[in-house]
Amino acid sequence: MTGMSAGHVIGVDLGGTKLLAGVVGADLVVRHRAVRPTPAEGAIELLAEVVSELADAADGDVAAVGIGMPSLVDSARNEVVWTNHLALAMTPVRDLISERLGLPVAIDNDGNAALLAEHRFGAARGAEHALMLTLGTGIGGAILVDGEIVRGAHGGAGEFGHMIVDPDGPECPGNCPGRGCLEALASGTALARLGERAALEAPESALGRQLAEGRPITGALVTELAHDGDGFALEALAVVGYWLGLGLSGLANIFDPDVIVIGGGVGSAGDLLLEPARAQIAARALPPVAASVRVEPARFGEEAGMLGAALLAWEQLAHV
Repeated sequence: MTGMSAGHVIGVDLGGTKLLAGVVGADLVVRHRAVRPTPAEGAIELLAEVVSELADAADGDVAAVGIGMPSLVDSARNEVVWTNHLALAMTPVRDLISERLGLPVAIDNDGNAALLAEHRFGAARGAEHALMLTLGTGIGGAILVDGEIVRGAHGGAGEFGHMIVDPDGPECPGNCPGRGCLEALASGTALARLGERAALEAPESALGRQLAEGRPITGALVTELAHDGDGFALEALAVVGYWLGLGLSGLANIFDPDVIVIGGGVGSAGDLLLEPARAQIAARALPPVAASVRVEPARFGEEAGMLGAALLAWEQLAHV
């Protein structure tokens, strides 16, 4: 790719609750990292602050910035159309950040960015048809058809988190008007809700003891305790895996992908999450699809979005 030899770029993955950014070389090695909690208000100011901090750490050796947004992004206008967890609707993020920093900036949906990294160098490498779901505070998603990312008419293609899988289920968190969405049942937020319920119902469990000690029950904590063998945490992950598999069964039938890549913080649970999901696909997807589709963890884990954003920046340089 032209422009790939020019110093470094900054990749930013702006999540619903966490921002992860890094100075990334053409070899996709991350030289400097920054992690910040994402505020409900003031995300643009935070973006500018973190990017400036990383540019200083790189001694000015930064040629461009790429940002993955948890949003519907109008790629033609480089504008955020809608965001479920942040107040960024109709915000010209690219132009605002570019003007403040004096650098070329590229933006895209965070799921698209993550799939870009996984398709180029990760779990979807070599696939012509792939899906990606990133399970964090919410659920991001992306679609690859004939080797190209599909964005849709309004930048909303791949919003798998807002596919309704249980019409009588819990209200979807954030600005979504739905209930029983996949995001309400299979995200980190959903895992935390199940873990807290288990902690209250079983105070003698590891989850219950953590709650009694004043530790917030988060999806990351439930995953940690599941890896340690706590039965209640394992059951919470199995429930999330069931709902995830239910959603993936429908997506597999619709898109007939070679591979479905699962990333984000909840994806770090690995087979504790993916085996229940695979079982649902085996039971519910059309037989030819169920027999062929692979469900794989993201090679780059929670950094897939950041690295994909860096690739967006390299592509921006190639067209400057």
